Amino acid sequence: MRYTKEHHWLRAENGFVVIGITPFAVAQLGTLVFVELPRTGDTIALGDEVAVVESSKAVSDISAPISGDVVAINTALAGNPSLANDDPMGNGWLFKMSVANPTEIDHMMDDAGYTAFTG
Repeated sequence: MRYTKEHHWLRAENGFVVIGITPFAVAQLGTLVFVELPRTGDTIALGDEVAVVESSKAVSDISAPISGDVVAINTALAGNPSLANDDPMGNGWLFKMSVANPTEIDHMMDDAGYTAFTG
């Protein structure tokens, strides 16, 4: 697992990375009521705005933590955005990407670094 300062997590899975928001981010946002995800096939660059999450407290843009192509989205979130509240590191994932530049991941925090960052 890797983490960003924007409270995204990345997990390697079958040659791709799965991306979501951390439990810390979910706690800050409150109950999610709407999620807008990128389209499968979108090519995105590091830092591009790719998704939006809306909660009872705020609307937050999700920036791409890496460059690559979107290979899958979590369609279950459209009808049930609270999946990200209930299981942000599992069933509440947002989208999957190919990785265009693996060195972008090297600059992210590991579990210990993220725990220290949020502690």
